[in-house]
Amino acid sequence: QVQLVESGGGLVQPGGSLRLSCAASGSIFSITIIGWYRQAPGKERQLVASITNDGNRNYAHSVNGRFTISRDNAKNPVYLQMNSLKPEDTAVYYCNAVSRHGPALNYYWGKGTLVTVSS
Repeated sequence: QVQLVESGGGLVQPGGSLRLSCAASGSIFSITIIGWYRQAPGKERQLVASITNDGNRNYAHSVNGRFTISRDNAKNPVYLQMNSLKPEDTAVYYCNAVSRHGPALNYYWGKGTLVTVSS
């Protein structure tokens, strides 16, 4: 089992910045990928950024160049630095972890943190 707790959301003006954190606990040794997803009202949840154990990063086109996913040397927590925020970035941001146990993959989600970009 893996538990994920997000933090760092809030209200920010357009053009501002926020840093989200995702703290993992439990069987963190089994995690292979951690990603940030977001879900705006009335829309489907979508991938924002992800990072693998090897440090490979992947970004959604809409945030590429503005958002950066990173982690410290202990691989925990995982951060999402969000710069040049736009109103369309408003959403609940969720942390997701994929863990592997032999051939099986398990998916875990945090409860989310709300980011509101508004003047």
